[in-house]
Amino acid sequence: MTDTPAKQRLHVLQAIEDGWNAFAKAPWSFLLFQALVAVIALPFAALAAACSARIASVPGIPEIHPVGAGMLLVVGLVGYIIVMLWGVVGIIRGAWQCLEGVKPDFKTFIRWDGEATGRLFIRGIEFLVLLAVISLICSLVGFGLVQINQALAIIPVVVALVFFIYLSINQKFLPFIALLQTNGSFEAIQKGRTIVDPSWWTVLWFFIVEAIINAIAAAFQYGGLFVVVPVLICISTAAYRQLFGSEDQTGLISEH
Repeated sequence: MTDTPAKQRLHVLQAIEDGWNAFAKAPWSFLLFQALVAVIALPFAALAAACSARIASVPGIPEIHPVGAGMLLVVGLVGYIIVMLWGVVGIIRGAWQCLEGVKPDFKTFIRWDGEATGRLFIRGIEFLVLLAVISLICSLVGFGLVQINQALAIIPVVVALVFFIYLSINQKFLPFIALLQTNGSFEAIQKGRTIVDPSWWTVLWFFIVEAIINAIAAAFQYGGLFVVVPVLICISTAAYRQLFGSEDQTGLISEH
C-alpha cells in the first residue's frame, strides 16, 4: 500500500521540527557515522588533490610520473565519490528510521547497499547531463546572438540562470527519489518536476531556510558544520516524506 499525502503539501516548520526530532533520537550515531565517513574519505581527497597539483605542475609536490599521477587521481576521485555516496545513503537510511519512530543501531548507517549507491550515482550523472545540455544550448544561442549584437549575449546567460535556479529547486529531492523510488533513466527528474512544481515557491522557501541554518552553523566553524549536515539531511528527509509519501519502494530501509 502506498502511503502518499493526499494533497502533497510541504509544511516547512513541521519538516524542521520533525527533522530535528529525528536527529535527536540518535545524535551520536549520526555524528559517529559522519566522522567515520570523513576519516575514510580524507585520504582519497588528499590523494586526488596531490595528484591534481602534480599534473598542474604546482611547486613543492613530490615528483610523480604524469601517467602515475593520472592513475592515482582517478583512484582518489573514485574512492572519494564512493565513500561520500555511502555516507549519504547511510544518513538518509538512519533519518528515515528515526522518522518512523525507530532508533537506528549503528549497522543501519554502515550497511553497504551497492544497488542504492549505483542509483544515486547514475541519477546524479543524469542531472549533470541535463545541466550540460542546457549550458551547451545557451552557449550556442549566445554565440549566434553575439554575431548580431554583443549586448544580446546577456539573454542566454539570464535564461540559463533561470533554468538552473528552477531545476535546483524542483530537483531538491532527487537523491531521495533515486534511493527510495523505482524510476528509470531520467524518470526520477520528471518525478521531481511533477511533485515539486505545484509547491515550487514553498520548496524555494524551504531551500532558503536550510541555507540560513547552514550559515548559522558556519558561524561556529567546523564544529557547527559537522553537526548541521546530518541535521539538514534529517530535515530534508522529513520534507520529502511530506511531498512524496513514506513508502520505501526499493527496500532501502529494510534489512537485506
